[in-house]
Amino acid sequence: MRVKSYQVTKLRQMKKSIILAALLLGVTGLWAQTNVLISGTSANAAGKRMALYGYNDMLSMTEVLMDETVVDSTGRFALRCYANYPRLVYVEVECYSQSFYVEPGRNYEVWLPEFDWSVDERRNVYLDPEPLPLEFLHLPADELNLRIGRYEALVDSIVSAERVFFDPRYKPDRRRMDTLELKVRSSVLGNKRGEVRDSDDFFGRYVEYTLAEMALNMRFAKRDRLIAKYIADKPVRYYDEQYMRLFLALYAESISHGTRRIAQERLVAWVDECDVRRYADSIGLDPLLRNERVRELAMLEALRESYYDRAYSREAVLHMIERVGKESKFEEHKELAAALVEKLGGVGGQEQEVKSFVLPDVEHNMVDLDSFRGKWVYMAFVRVNEAASQAEIETMAHFRDSVYARNPNVVFVGISCDREFQKMYHFLKNSRKGHRYNWTWLHYDGDYRLLEHYGVVSYPTFVLLRPDGKPQYELTPTPASGFLLKL
Repeated sequence: MRVKSYQVTKLRQMKKSIILAALLLGVTGLWAQTNVLISGTSANAAGKRMALYGYNDMLSMTEVLMDETVVDSTGRFALRCYANYPRLVYVEVECYSQSFYVEPGRNYEVWLPEFDWSVDERRNVYLDPEPLPLEFLHLPADELNLRIGRYEALVDSIVSAERVFFDPRYKPDRRRMDTLELKVRSSVLGNKRGEVRDSDDFFGRYVEYTLAEMALNMRFAKRDRLIAKYIADKPVRYYDEQYMRLFLALYAESISHGTRRIAQERLVAWVDECDVRRYADSIGLDPLLRNERVRELAMLEALRESYYDRAYSREAVLHMIERVGKESKFEEHKELAAALVEKLGGVGGQEQEVKSFVLPDVEHNMVDLDSFRGKWVYMAFVRVNEAASQAEIETMAHFRDSVYARNPNVVFVGISCDREFQKMYHFLKNSRKGHRYNWTWLHYDGDYRLLEHYGVVSYPTFVLLRPDGKPQYELTPTPASGFLLKL
């Protein structure tokens, strides 16, 4: 969860994430170093904030802000980052994004054609995303993204043409997967046997790892065979995002729910006792986990899964992850554990304090969330012209006076997420019932990261903050549920 705090808190969190990325990748002077440039022109994005993000690692999936800019009045923009290996990044504008790979030392020229920025007002783009239509210009034929595109198009064409043999609703034909692999490897890797010739060939490994993950997901290949081929007795490529995707897929749900030798209840007990040694030694009995480095990385994945499993105590899981990081002899795992603890919410099970913000009210006065500290704050993220939001707003108005009378330490805060400020203004000032909604109203001011921080993916969304500034619930009940009768 992230939000501008407004500027200071956000900057602190970005610094933490970037420091973690620097340690993990072995990069020094990351703040000053850039060797990738993405520059371009847009048709109708002038004045909009454009940001470039990457992932700190594939385990915690912590996003790292690599650069940001505001598109100038002529539509020009430029974003810079550092990469010492091909890595996945994405450009984000508002709630739209596009991902691609960047290579060290390469400059990219892009064009962002005219785009309808109001798509999100007609459909939920979080459930049905609308990609940012970035177009790359003047790329050589062997550029990495073009090669990946051709490879994926080839796989799609083969699977589509023979979909009956790949469809899990029927009986998938394992031989078809073997044929697909031979065709794809010989075509895109340029040799009859389809082998990765160069140890530094990122694209070759990308093909190998994605085909392996496809075979795993379709159950054409057994997990132990794929682990023996791609993981066992081989270096762990932490820096290769596709390798890490395959690694985590191979070990997903193989430990946290219990194994053939170990019941989940015993794992839960060891986590509760923060007994890293016994946990690690016991899962190490599995031949697929004999390698100490592989075992510890798989253990971190298992603990990440355990955090979301009700059989485990979240507080105990976080302590266990922290302990693994402190006791590990592998620097990569120390950093992965720290990033995972940071992402999951802090050691000791303490709920994260939500980030503050400063937003304009209906009179354009700037209001700081911290000004409500010491009170219960019931926030409603709404779009004032939508029926579902209007119904809940009306329910809030019905109960407002009784709630305030029962507990003067409660405040309602409405946050209009309509693009135009005037929609909120007219709803409150000029509508027939506007006077009934007499509580604090703010406009989200185009801050989509604020909405993401609070988990707003549909309207209306409600958040109840305690007097100490921490959320009371993971999912706050709506007014229509009768919640305000108890508040």
